[in-house]
Amino acid sequence: HLPKMRTPAEMIVGLVLGPCGLLLTLTGTLSPNWRQVSLIPDQPLDIILEQGIWDICRERQSTHDRLCGQPDEMGYFTQVPVRVAQGLMPTSLVLTFLGLVVAALGVRCWQKEPRHLLTGVAGLVLLPSGLLSLIPTSWYTHELWALPAPAGSTLVVGYSLVLSYLGSCLEILGALALTLSFHHCCKE
Repeated sequence: HLPKMRTPAEMIVGLVLGPCGLLLTLTGTLSPNWRQVSLIPDQPLDIILEQGIWDICRERQSTHDRLCGQPDEMGYFTQVPVRVAQGLMPTSLVLTFLGLVVAALGVRCWQKEPRHLLTGVAGLVLLPSGLLSLIPTSWYTHELWALPAPAGSTLVVGYSLVLSYLGSCLEILGALALTLSFHHCCKE
């Protein structure tokens, strides 16, 4: 018969999905493109405003000239979904990092046997971190068209919002995979 794997599959899945989710969520949090505003009245047709949770950038598509740090003339940053995202996204990132450190201590591939209880606890830490980033991304998506924008402009979901959403889902899936380690604790 085949020899038993040192690191169970659920731990490997959790240790792959967790960091991928962290990377996507980090990119989505820092990038200023949760929403794109285009076809702004009294502006050239190729001007796009990219609004994130920290910055607003103005890009001219024909020349790819981009200028960030644009003034918030419409009160975009004072809106509740943006303020909530500013608080929850960094909190989620810190919690995800802590959960991954605990998971790495639990898996410890250089040991003869992984620590199933510690790995399961890491899953329980990663689960709320995924939810903490999923809440603001979902709320922002729901309120995307209600947030202030120039009248008559076109609004589109930006890539940062999509990356944050995907990162949240990967963190949750990684957390669920790691919590399956509790099954081995019950067996022991």
